[in-house]
Amino acid sequence: MTSAKLVLDQITHKYGDGESSLTVLNKVSLQVEPGELVAIIGPSGSGKSTFLSIAGALLTPTQGKVYVDGIDLSGLGEQELTKLRLQQIGFIFQSANLIPYLRVQEQLMLVGKLAGMDNKDAAIRTQELLQRLGLSERSKYYPDKLSGGERQRVAIARAWMNDPAVMFADEPTASLDGSRGHDVVEMLATLVKKEGKAAVMVTHDERVLPLCDRVLNLENGVLTAG
Repeated sequence: MTSAKLVLDQITHKYGDGESSLTVLNKVSLQVEPGELVAIIGPSGSGKSTFLSIAGALLTPTQGKVYVDGIDLSGLGEQELTKLRLQQIGFIFQSANLIPYLRVQEQLMLVGKLAGMDNKDAAIRTQELLQRLGLSERSKYYPDKLSGGERQRVAIARAWMNDPAVMFADEPTASLDGSRGHDVVEMLATLVKKEGKAAVMVTHDERVLPLCDRVLNLENGVLTAG
């Protein structure tokens, strides 16, 4: 095992059984080191969502192993997987998916509570993240009072709240214009570098690819250099 925070080793995933089965991922391997942001590109239906689900401990592969921060996911039960997702993995989605009736600071505090943080530590962490992401003045706003870019910044802060080892971003710029999309990914890349996280981003947005350390292409179930 290397120092990699995320390791996918010969991952194969099939849907269905027998001759009618569909192979979505075919012996996919990947290592993502601390401080590295890797972009995954590829056509729609190429298996990117399945890839993220397996890497993020949401789906068990048909074959192969996944390691998150040195932990072999295949040896964990459902409760242990849930705990690992809460404490070691952060997700950022296409839309911010903020809870509409919670203020910005409450969005983060909820994650802290679910991850097992005490209220004092969670409050300190919340204030720190909102300040770093330029959201301190929006801390008591509800999501409908924020711009699209601000909502995605809150989503990044929320994903970072549990100080995860690994971050996943699924089309984080899909709902943003070019300028705001670039700003959001630039912010993500800066955090990844500064805090030594391993991060994987699925994207169709070619404008943000220069911000990534590596670009890989997933097509026909095979992962290759982009």
